[in-house]
Amino acid sequence: MSIIVAGKLILKSGARNEFIDKSREAISQARKLEACDDFSVSPDPIDENRVNIFEKWSSREELDAFRNSGPDNGSFALVESFHVKEYELNT
Repeated sequence: MSIIVAGKLILKSGARNEFIDKSREAISQARKLEACDDFSVSPDPIDENRVNIFEKWSSREELDAFRNSGPDNGSFALVESFHVKEYELNT
């Protein structure tokens, strides 16, 4: 089974670059883990206050473990709303 996390975050006006910069540490840490197949935070090409999120994990347990141990740098204070879903894939 794999877990896909995908969606969008709507950020406070003008905060997109700061959010992406603050996300680099979490992205780097996640990508070093064997259980993380992909982790990306990307600027939306049309909406300057939006970033797109994509993650792929090999298990729910590994995703939860990362979430509970990842860096807390205050980046979510820059988020106005989020629309992110998780999908379980049976492979």
